[in-house]
Amino acid sequence: MKLTPPSHEHFMKEALKEARVALSKNEIPVGAVVVCKGKIIARAHNLTEGLNDVTAHAEMQAITAATNYIGGKHLSDCTLYVTFEPCIMCAGACFWSQLGTLVYGTRDEKRGYSSMQENILHPKTEVIPAILERDCRQLMQTFFTTKRKNKEKE
Repeated sequence: MKLTPPSHEHFMKEALKEARVALSKNEIPVGAVVVCKGKIIARAHNLTEGLNDVTAHAEMQAITAATNYIGGKHLSDCTLYVTFEPCIMCAGACFWSQLGTLVYGTRDEKRGYSSMQENILHPKTEVIPAILERDCRQLMQTFFTTKRKNKEKE
């Protein structure tokens, strides 16, 4: 019996778990995992509020953890799964790490890299958008709707 390798949906569900961890910490709910040869080698979520660091995006945390794991700065054999389209900073980090594949859940219409600079990724990076898009988008919408309602009560 031949085993089927895990799907993009499987790994995006793992990224969604990380996004829910971020949500539980009152962070913007973005989660990420890095996969190499079918194995998750890094997990991360937004930590910008907790660390008081604007660069502590889920993707940046995941890239750092993955490069530490493999002992090198290039992730050409790896796939980054992230629930929300990376910003231009994170896309730049994907470029410098020579990321093999970027898979994201939902577009960021306002600050996503593709709305600012579509060709910022490494030329060899494959991009696969809209995996579990509805789930990823709903998590973000719920977070910001709740945040707005709480602000109105103040």
